[in-house]
Amino acid sequence: MSDFLINFLAGGVSGAVAKTATAPIERVKLLIQTQDANPKIISGEVARYTGIVDCFTRVAKEQGVGAFWRGNLTNIIRYFPTQAFNFAFKDSIKAMFPKADKNTEFGKFFLINMAAGGLAGAGSLLIVYPLDYARTRLASDVGGGKQQFEGLADCIKKTVKSSGIGGLYNGVGVSVVGIIPYRGTYFGLFDTLSGYNPYQKDENALFRASSKFACAQVSAISAGYASYPFDTVRRRLQMQSEKPQEEWVYKGTADCFSKIIKEEGTAALFKGAGANALRTVGAAMVLVLYSEITAAFGSGK
Repeated sequence: MSDFLINFLAGGVSGAVAKTATAPIERVKLLIQTQDANPKIISGEVARYTGIVDCFTRVAKEQGVGAFWRGNLTNIIRYFPTQAFNFAFKDSIKAMFPKADKNTEFGKFFLINMAAGGLAGAGSLLIVYPLDYARTRLASDVGGGKQQFEGLADCIKKTVKSSGIGGLYNGVGVSVVGIIPYRGTYFGLFDTLSGYNPYQKDENALFRASSKFACAQVSAISAGYASYPFDTVRRRLQMQSEKPQEEWVYKGTADCFSKIIKEEGTAALFKGAGANALRTVGAAMVLVLYSEITAAFGSGK
């Protein structure tokens, strides 16, 4: 089996497992992050969520425990190719750069890891963006009434009908800009820390996995905060895609950034960041699982 195929499958399986495990946290993060652009909350039909605990409690009460996994199948459909392409592209792109010794050329070593991770993230995002949009919309349904969309196909169909194909790509510009610092930090920092991890190839499975998880957790949290304002703007733009353009609250990326800061304050760009920090456990799991799976199959040797 080729290294590319091993990397592709390992990345996809790792992502699917981790996303399912952390789906409740991710849904709460999305609800808090997008509530100021949600028509039901803006109109007063549904009360605002006051925090992580309030959101968890109300979703369970109003929609049932199963609702925490609402949109998870779409997320896996989206995330499998996203993670798979991220990892496969990252390793292939990194191979195009000259090799750098981490001990004598640390700056070059770190920048190569950052560049490979960022380019891989941007490339994979462009491929699966409509699925990312659908995931956001399905997970941001609030209240206990009828769901706005019946599923992935219905979401895409209604959006295309009202806004055209372009509606599925609302926010893609800021997403590409944001994915570069996110994936660059996420993969770049992890690969760099892993290069200095004395237990990276330890024969003791517990030491090896624990040290990799620590490197992954630092990488995931750092990446999450580095790119979070871009993610907030992206979600806000996605929330208005199924409406006619004349009803859009935000005219574009710059307008969205400006209005959020002016009307809600700079801190609003980080709404849901606390839940996102908890969610990074899943992102760290992906990196560790991927590392262990590829090692088991001998990829990259």
